[in-house]
Amino acid sequence: MPSKTSGVSPELYDYLLSVSVREPSILRQLRSVSAERPGSQMLIPPDQGQFINLLLKIMGAKNILEIGTFTGYSTLWMALALPEDGHIIACDIDAESGAIAQEFWKKAQLDHKITLHVAPALETLDELIEKNERPSIDFAFIDADKQNYEAYYERCLKLVRTGGVVAIDNVLWSGRVTNSRSDDRRTRALRNLNARLREEIEVEMSMLTIGDGLTLLRKK
Repeated sequence: MPSKTSGVSPELYDYLLSVSVREPSILRQLRSVSAERPGSQMLIPPDQGQFINLLLKIMGAKNILEIGTFTGYSTLWMALALPEDGHIIACDIDAESGAIAQEFWKKAQLDHKITLHVAPALETLDELIEKNERPSIDFAFIDADKQNYEAYYERCLKLVRTGGVVAIDNVLWSGRVTNSRSDDRRTRALRNLNARLREEIEVEMSMLTIGDGLTLLRKK
């Protein structure tokens, strides 16, 4: 497996996986199925999934919001970290990939902890904001269309409780954020968001090189 972490060789990444990642068999199966689908590069790597799983346990998170679900690999990593009364709201527009996700959530006997909304995520988020009287999300994971990242972040900040965490994936964008020849809409959107987050006073932040870059934001 090639490295998905900036500055890490494939050999070192394989070593990292071999000595640190404990990926359950159901997740390995789902990753294998996902690899055969278009857009398989959207899948987070197993070390990142395990990192988020551990972070959620440390936080004692119960209520999670996921924007961008694909085949449900990251969702399943998060569901495995939840207590029995925990719940994930998952957002995606692809019903076909969502069906695969639901199949594997059921196999893992965790489908009762996950609600999939097959609709534009901004619509789902706006509905959640309208219905919720106070912020109640412990952890939000943004991993969807990059052009809407800033809008997703703004809505997540309204939904996440004080002390909760927003995690934003692909913030290093395979190095394209520093490549002057990359000037497409997605790259520009990520550059603009990264610059904005550096100055945000409502959150504490740390950008990690795990996967394709992961920014963690703790709401003050």
